[in-house]
Amino acid sequence: MTLNYIWLAFFLVSLVVGLVKLAGGDTAVFGAMTQATFDSAKTGFDISIGLTGVLTLWLGLMKVGEAGGAIGVMAKLVSPFFRRLFPEIPRDHPALGSIIMNFSANMLGLDNAATPLGLKAMNELQTLNPDKETATNAQIMFLVLNTSGLTLIPISIMVYRAELGAANPADVFLPILLTTYVATLVALIGMALVQRINLLDPVLLGWLLGITGLVGAVVYAFAGMPQERVQAISNVVANVVLYGVISAFLLMALVRKVNAYEAFIEGAKEGFQVAIRIIPYLVAVLVAIGVFRASGTLDLLTRGLGVLFAAIGLDERMIPALPTALMKPLSGSGARGMMVDAMKTYGADSFVGRLASTFQGATDTTFYILALYFGSVGVKKTRYAVSMGLLADLAGVMAAIVIAYLFWG
Repeated sequence: MTLNYIWLAFFLVSLVVGLVKLAGGDTAVFGAMTQATFDSAKTGFDISIGLTGVLTLWLGLMKVGEAGGAIGVMAKLVSPFFRRLFPEIPRDHPALGSIIMNFSANMLGLDNAATPLGLKAMNELQTLNPDKETATNAQIMFLVLNTSGLTLIPISIMVYRAELGAANPADVFLPILLTTYVATLVALIGMALVQRINLLDPVLLGWLLGITGLVGAVVYAFAGMPQERVQAISNVVANVVLYGVISAFLLMALVRKVNAYEAFIEGAKEGFQVAIRIIPYLVAVLVAIGVFRASGTLDLLTRGLGVLFAAIGLDERMIPALPTALMKPLSGSGARGMMVDAMKTYGADSFVGRLASTFQGATDTTFYILALYFGSVGVKKTRYAVSMGLLADLAGVMAAIVIAYLFWG
């Protein structure tokens, strides 16, 4: 019901704002809002169809990994940690392997690989769901940790910064890493409290401390490098790991005498079906967001925040970057556009440009992920998934602001 109310609010608030602007003489506002419905519907369809090839590829590879035993090996390595975060998932269930692969792809900033792996994981979690229309605790945990967007190597953001003339495109690497880790940690702690998961469990606590140490080590290693080397190394590491995973799947299938080609075809057949299933959910969300933007409501919200910040004495330099933060839970492409616009207007190396980049890398797109993942399995009752996802978003925004002032203030 939460998503239903938010979805309706996008349209109704936009209607009120549109009527006010029309009364003020803006005769083009409803034309822009109507056009946004068509443009956004087309975008939702294009995204779904565009995912077909990637879904086909990765669902096929996942089937090869399952048949060859590679995913089972990976799942066993980290199963002590994930069994405590996902106590509803039976031991050795294939969902664990898909979850691990999805998180790994997200950490490397490989969005195209992460999405089909996430859809695969959600479908496998749905097989454990006794009420097919209501999200389980495991599905919500998986989705919220996805929306928190833990990314070790923000490749795409560094590429955009390079294209827009940043002197050191990778100078946002450390701030993004710290920010996204804070968002993920807040999401994990919040979910553990809601689902009554014991964070003081020795295994869980040990893993959390270990991951924190790993993040610290990565920060330390990259902090000691010349900035121009960071982007190059990040690209190489991400792509080597990605192709290494593919190769490992194929090699294990060969060793175990699995017919990798037939396994790939069997898994790949699911790609088109999943892409078709998600079309109505994506169109619904993206049209609502498009109308919200076209009505000018987002601009009004941003200006209102500027007035509020000025009234309480906060630094107003951050305000031009806030549209990226406000758009990120709603639309990944919209937030990316806001980030690019901020860098074009103020400069890639300006405080605004760097803060907008940090906002973009802080968390993932909550409503897009919710519509995409839950829509792919037909879940309609999302329970507390939206509120916990937005909590992670809020933590990411606050952390991004604090860390940006520490680095560039």
